[in-house]
Amino acid sequence: MILPTGANSFSEAMKMGAETYQFLKKVIHEKFGLDATAVGDEGGFAPNIQNNKEALSLISDAIAKAGYTGRIEIGMDVAASEFYKESKN
Repeated sequence: MILPTGANSFSEAMKMGAETYQFLKKVIHEKFGLDATAVGDEGGFAPNIQNNKEALSLISDAIAKAGYTGRIEIGMDVAASEFYKESKN
């Protein structure tokens, strides 16, 4: 997930997000080929990466190529509520 924290307005944040998304598509296409740029139901890419670090590297490359280094942060939704186990006391 990318967070355009350096945007000065909502419209600028949308522009930054859209441009980074398009650069991510190009980065994935260059590394994995055209088939890897198909999108799922929620609009996300699913290239055949080997680990989490590779995913973060792809996103970082896209942010840099879009020209937004330092203006877009990477966020993670780790579904932490799935780790909760109710106590049986």
